Amino acid sequence: MKDYEAFFSQSALQMRESAIRQMGTVLAQARNMISFAPGYPAEDQFPWQLLTDITRDLLDSRDGNVLQYGPTHGFRPLREATVALMQKRHITSTADNVLITNGSQQGLDLVGRVLLDPGDVVLMELPSYTGAISAFRNLGASMVGVRQQPDGIDLDHLDYTLTSLRRDGRRVKMLYLVPNFQNPTGLLLGLKKRVAVLEWAAKAGLLIVEDDPYRDLYFPDVAGEEDTRPIAADDHDGLVIYLSSFSKTIAPGFRMAWVNAPRAIGAKVELAKQASDLCTGNFDQRVVYEVCRRGLLETHLPKLRAHYQMKRDAMVDAIGVHLKGRVTWAPPSGGFFLWVALTGGLTSAEVMPLAREHGVIYVDGSAFFVDGSGKEYMRLSFSAPSPELIDEGVRRLAAAVDQAQAARGAAQSSAAATR
Repeated sequence: MKDYEAFFSQSALQMRESAIRQMGTVLAQARNMISFAPGYPAEDQFPWQLLTDITRDLLDSRDGNVLQYGPTHGFRPLREATVALMQKRHITSTADNVLITNGSQQGLDLVGRVLLDPGDVVLMELPSYTGAISAFRNLGASMVGVRQQPDGIDLDHLDYTLTSLRRDGRRVKMLYLVPNFQNPTGLLLGLKKRVAVLEWAAKAGLLIVEDDPYRDLYFPDVAGEEDTRPIAADDHDGLVIYLSSFSKTIAPGFRMAWVNAPRAIGAKVELAKQASDLCTGNFDQRVVYEVCRRGLLETHLPKLRAHYQMKRDAMVDAIGVHLKGRVTWAPPSGGFFLWVALTGGLTSAEVMPLAREHGVIYVDGSAFFVDGSGKEYMRLSFSAPSPELIDEGVRRLAAAVDQAQAARGAAQSSAAATR
């Protein structure tokens, strides 16, 4: 077979498979596997009947525009609906500032293409969303990590990191944040810290890319509307590029998300999108628009919050029973994920092959760290499995952890005996 290495671009040589997609492949190839890996919404919570009714109405209309090519920036009524949705989140915008994208991942890629040259620095939390890491890495950007605190990014370390990079002559372009129920940690960025980070960006002369797919999935017991106020809500200087999605609240199969950006940036993002897909799919946009227009999203969200809170509680309870003393964690106040740290010196990579043998998969936490750390962490998604499968999956994971700990102990005893 011909060696094609010499034909690849430098960006292609840097591409890496997503750790989340890797686990999806494992799941597809295995039977009786319980998955805590991808952050899939619960299929039994999809609004099946509502979508059936909307789809029937659209197709019965025989309106050719429903199945026609759509404009690059998206179906205008849907863009106006996202403006109304953002208004409820206290973000003031217009339809001309909104671009509909094929999922938030495309939005991250397009924003990166517009803003980043090879070698440019993106500041990211330790840990941060692996999809953003992949998008920016593929463009040749350098990701530099900033420590987290229990209420989100460490502002002192953020300032120290920027100062150090600029002293070394590095060009820092932007800060990437997921403030609401961060993927992977589930952390909620504190309200005072949101204001402070915006003030910091203004002084530093940097942009903030705010990725906000989980905002509406807060749990009423510990978080609410005001706690999830986006950073963009207080941006009066055009510093924040805001991304959000309908994937987690309606259904991911539509791949409907959006970018809200200052006009000058949005115009460039649209040009980049023209080179990527030229047109948008009108039908999916019309369906999502009808969900918004008919007020169905607002009636659906309380059900989703209650459902995912119940799933979170099921996983927390299961960990308390099956993994007590072997891991540490902090229950999230929204979103899809539990961030678990192994104790006793174990690494996630040690446990992972044994977990597969026991029939459970998760995402290795080190995939979310741009500095190579985080080897003790596991990201466990509670969104898709039933409470019964959550309990059984955690039980299997506990068996794998115990097996890994026993193997490590045996290896240490053997090494000691040979000294």
